[in-house]
Amino acid sequence: MAFELKKAVRAQRQEIEVKFFMQDLGKVGARLRELGARLLRPRVYELNLRYDRSDGSLRHQHRVLRLRQSDDIRLTYKGPGSIVDGAMSRQEIEFTVGDFEAAKAFLETLDYRIIVMYEKYRTVYEIETPGVSEDAGCLVMLDELPYGNFIEIEGPDAASIHAAADSLSLKWETAITESYLMLFERLGKTRGLTFGEVRFANFTHLNITATDLSVCPAWD
Repeated sequence: MAFELKKAVRAQRQEIEVKFFMQDLGKVGARLRELGARLLRPRVYELNLRYDRSDGSLRHQHRVLRLRQSDDIRLTYKGPGSIVDGAMSRQEIEFTVGDFEAAKAFLETLDYRIIVMYEKYRTVYEIETPGVSEDAGCLVMLDELPYGNFIEIEGPDAASIHAAADSLSLKWETAITESYLMLFERLGKTRGLTFGEVRFANFTHLNITATDLSVCPAWD
């Protein structure tokens, strides 16, 4: 997603981010408000479609092609990532499109196919980390997925992300650099899941723990 939601989506940039597994996002939201964080986007539902070629070449090359529908529609490409000071850094090209179904048809015509669909609710805050860099603000996303709750922190550099995590009292040693899709695939192997769509309805009767995901909560 673009680093500043209040501005137009930037077509190309370097995305730097990290995730944390959380038991209670309500407490995180309260902590953000105590710190004076600004609410940029109230809680919104997202439908995410991940695409690949029939030979799986994008996945093999650690590249991502995604179409997302929420309060806007975005087409996103992410290049191979690398870990920089504990955060995931990768090229991102993203822009808004006006028609979700037309975008799907466009990708399918180019022989891309949906390899996974996942639902999510996301709330976005902006938190300042003064003294760390010239562009010190970080986005803090509160993400509710069918298999758990997460915080995603995105910033201009790893130092800013570290500072934001510290201000929220998050344990950095619990940071997650894997994608949500990778976490779901890990969960599928752990729990023997047979469905491929990450819908809330598919998880209604499942109690997923941090152990199932091979992660640790960022708060005790």
